[in-house]
Amino acid sequence: MHQSPEGQRPMSQEEKLAEARRQVAAIKGFFLHFFVFGVVTLGLAIINAATGGRWWVQWVLLGWGIGVIAHGLFVFMGRSSYIADWERRKIKELADRM
Repeated sequence: MHQSPEGQRPMSQEEKLAEARRQVAAIKGFFLHFFVFGVVTLGLAIINAATGGRWWVQWVLLGWGIGVIAHGLFVFMGRSSYIADWERRKIKELADRM
């Protein structure tokens, strides 16, 4: 049986389902981010080419590309335990307020 992220007790079926939904939402968010990145940078490259002058679009591609790569690493390589621990604490804190 799967252990909860805290390692204290087995995860219930509802907790497993909630975690799976969070992972699917994170993956979907990454692919949406990647799609928008591609469309916008393509549009900017077309504008840059059409207007002539110096090329500047590579700086947008580089800066935003670093963000997309970081987003992908976070989603697909797993979150650090520090972030996951903070997330669990924050969820518990907010749930306790309700």
